[in-house]
Amino acid sequence: MLLEYLWYGNVHPVEEFLEGNKEYKNLLRIAAKDQERLSASLSPEKAELFEKYESAVKEMHSVAEVEAFSYGFRLGVKLMIEAEATP
Repeated sequence: MLLEYLWYGNVHPVEEFLEGNKEYKNLLRIAAKDQERLSASLSPEKAELFEKYESAVKEMHSVAEVEAFSYGFRLGVKLMIEAEATP
């Protein structure tokens, strides 16, 4: 059944694993508030530079999340294989 959910795009690990994390939600709220205050204080040129910086950081985090997910998945499969092979 999980494979069907995955096939049809109904599994969203990034959204689901942080859903109930209060610490993450609090940090997200603080970051959004600080970002808003910082953006309001910048000149148009610096605001544009800050947007480019934020975009690069978001992309970097996205790449890191994909790699962490892939590594975790591979590690889980290796553990299952080893557990199966252990008498």
